[in-house]
Amino acid sequence: MGVMFTQRVGNIRRMMNVCGKGKKPFLFAVGFEMNEGFFMEDPLGRTDVLFHVRGRGNHVCAGEIGKNTGFGFSPLSFEEYKAKFDIVHDGLLKGYSYLANLTVKTPVSIDLSLFEIFAYSAAPYKLLLPGRFVCFSPERFVRISDRTVSTNPMKGTIDASIPDAERIILNDYKETAEHNTIVDLLRNDLGIVADNVRVNRFRYIERIKTNVSDILQVSSEITGRLRDEYAGNFGDVIFEMLPAGSVSGAPKPATLRIIREAEGGSRGYYTGIFGYYDGRELDTAVMIRFIEKEEDRYFFRSGGGITAYSDCRSEYREVLNKIYLPVV
Repeated sequence: MGVMFTQRVGNIRRMMNVCGKGKKPFLFAVGFEMNEGFFMEDPLGRTDVLFHVRGRGNHVCAGEIGKNTGFGFSPLSFEEYKAKFDIVHDGLLKGYSYLANLTVKTPVSIDLSLFEIFAYSAAPYKLLLPGRFVCFSPERFVRISDRTVSTNPMKGTIDASIPDAERIILNDYKETAEHNTIVDLLRNDLGIVADNVRVNRFRYIERIKTNVSDILQVSSEITGRLRDEYAGNFGDVIFEMLPAGSVSGAPKPATLRIIREAEGGSRGYYTGIFGYYDGRELDTAVMIRFIEKEEDRYFFRSGGGITAYSDCRSEYREVLNKIYLPVV
């Protein structure tokens, strides 16, 4: 039986609760606007959707690619980006939002199939919906193990080849303000479902290898203890926290209105959530680093957080720096 990719979100939430309480493995995904998604029981025995979650999945990844990879892209102009940026920045200056994630859609040319990108990408979280998209995300959304729930927001990106890159990114005023805001937002989101919420690690560096050069990402780790009513109710836990704060902003309702105006279209699965439950632990990812197929064309989705202190040129460069393949 094939997967229905437009299952009702309410049904996905209910089935996550049922299987969580019954300790039955499942795979799920939900789009950013929460109007599409899918749910699969026993995903290790299925191949209609391929996934890989930190070493666990239904496909053996292929290791290093055995051929040269042609990869190019045609970015929107700075003027086009600035028009979108100005809408977001105006909302920030007026106080409607403190942080907004602005994303763009870039045509790419590539001599790999979606399956090959999935197979050869080095990323902790990977998902392939054949004929639709491939995601190779470095960012965890929520992990639930026993009663401990944790999240690892990523905010702050820099080219690792820049001299003294780690010191630069950790001392950047705008990046620090952005990261502080998202950590505060995610603390509040965890507080909806958990007690004893705290920041265990603050602004640590992760290195990501790409087909061009390495990049550094700044992350934090926040944990809490699930309240009794949320134990096993994984659907309730996840859906109470959507959309993910790191790819929307704060406060969420006003920021989402600004995002819709600036981006001018829906994101679909991009920046939504997917995750795998193995009967003991649920691990989920934010669907960033994302290539989608539309007829015979491919598009890379990328974005970044905007604050009142953001410089448009710098944000434009960051969006372009995130267009890469994690293959070597």
